[in-house]
Amino acid sequence: MTNTSVSLAWDAATDNVAVTGYEVYRGTTLVTTVTGTAYTDTGLTAGTAYTYTVRARDAAGNRSAASAATTATTTGGTGGGGNKVLGYFVQWGVYQRGYHVKNIDTSGSAAKLTHLNYAFGNVQNGQCAIGDSYADYDRFYQAGESVDGVADTWDAGALRGSFNQLRKLKKKYPNLKVLFSFGGWTWSGGFTQAAQNPAAFADSCYKLVEDPRWADVFDGIDIDWEYPNACGLTCDTSGPAAFRNVMSALRARFGSGNLVTAAITADGTDGGKIDAADYGGAAQYVDWYNVMTYDYFGAWAAQGPTAPHSPLTSYSGIPIAGFHSDAAIQKLKSKGVPASKLLLGIGFYGRGWTGVTQAAPGGTATGPAPGTYEQGIEDYKVLKTRCPATGTVAGTAYAFCGGQWWSYDTPATIGGKMSYSKSQGLGGAFFWELSGDTANAELLTAMKNGLG
Repeated sequence: MTNTSVSLAWDAATDNVAVTGYEVYRGTTLVTTVTGTAYTDTGLTAGTAYTYTVRARDAAGNRSAASAATTATTTGGTGGGGNKVLGYFVQWGVYQRGYHVKNIDTSGSAAKLTHLNYAFGNVQNGQCAIGDSYADYDRFYQAGESVDGVADTWDAGALRGSFNQLRKLKKKYPNLKVLFSFGGWTWSGGFTQAAQNPAAFADSCYKLVEDPRWADVFDGIDIDWEYPNACGLTCDTSGPAAFRNVMSALRARFGSGNLVTAAITADGTDGGKIDAADYGGAAQYVDWYNVMTYDYFGAWAAQGPTAPHSPLTSYSGIPIAGFHSDAAIQKLKSKGVPASKLLLGIGFYGRGWTGVTQAAPGGTATGPAPGTYEQGIEDYKVLKTRCPATGTVAGTAYAFCGGQWWSYDTPATIGGKMSYSKSQGLGGAFFWELSGDTANAELLTAMKNGLG
């Protein structure tokens, strides 16, 4: 298989009249007739899925039933542009973290982003719902906190909060697209009820995203369901078709003029979370998938073994086979998802253990390392100086310092991951989340430079 060709081979057919040839179909189109049992289809589009069937034909002109269909995805391709750079802005960042929409501008991030996901809206009673009204549209921004240096007003009907700041950010960066993201780890439980009536769910989401008070702020919707027909914080048993049905309803309601995307699992194991839902079937309805290729390993396994949370490839000693980024990307491609609809995920944070004596991966630990907001996790901007990287494994970095072991991406390892994204013909890359970067956005800069 290349960027523009697919090689096919099949078993010879038997017949009471000698088989004279084989008809090769791409979809419903007869591509060629050959006498042998192999054929290479050329002139194809890069990063695109094609489905093939074969029929045998005998000297009497009889044709066999079609073979089982097989789907192959050509390599490469920039059908999705190849250089999407998407970042998440979290609504709770305006509290303890003190990270506001203005910081997206002053850090230089806004100039490098193509898309921004606002996280999160809630999912309740089978509907999209506001998650934090104060942060979203009510918090008063003083002039000095505001993107354009103009304070909010208390006028009746005036928009405030992050939504108004996003409006101002888009005015300054008119090419930036903003999506309203719903769900996330904590709020994914509501999707189970939503999946029971996808059309009603989609209608509620459309009315919320396109609310007249902020309709100009959002260019579409992102669904972060963790995880359809599988377990995250809670377990969903909606069945393998539920996710496809939900995404189909959203596309129907939002139409072609809005973006419809989803953040999805990166579990590349056999029978794992990717296999639990019809991500291939749903791909036709989405503009792209944000593949969450991070959080593979962490201190929820308190005694270790220490392992990088975002390995690009497998490596000797990996605790779970198939728990790495490339496994997820290849599995999604094999299910017919075009490469151009896949964005590679980058974590702007590290995961770590304490009580570690071994610098290399695979060591034992006594528990999670301390973190600013939560044990076992810390922003890159902190780790960069507190526990600098001491080595790399599987395309990502790790650090050993003072009995702690951390893994995280650096500008150098991000460069390697962006090269992978380009070589695979992916649509680009995304990251979680803006407040973890340095004040001058060095991780985002590495992403932008790497994708070109």
